[in-house]
Amino acid sequence: MRYWAITCKRLPATAMALFPFMLFKRAALKKEPLLINHEKIHFYQQLELLVLPFYVLYLINYLINLIRFKDHSRAYFNICFEREAYANDRNINYLKKRRPYSWLRFL
Repeated sequence: MRYWAITCKRLPATAMALFPFMLFKRAALKKEPLLINHEKIHFYQQLELLVLPFYVLYLINYLINLIRFKDHSRAYFNICFEREAYANDRNINYLKKRRPYSWLRFL
């Protein structure tokens, strides 16, 4: 999958996928295969939800988790989209066998 890699020093995260852009806090991170794989998983999630609904569901899931856990870090790491990405970012071949809407298993 093709994307535009952009360095954004003020990015609040190490990297971020905003289809079709992949934002990185530092230029050196553009060569990190596991980080890129993690963000590509988000691209697939975004595409299967037609991009905009992904962001709405992501935010809703985060806010529910924030109420549930009362902690930003726990809320973030328990977002279903992040759970799928973190569970599979070390598997470089994951996207070749990933089924559509695989993030639903992480709800």
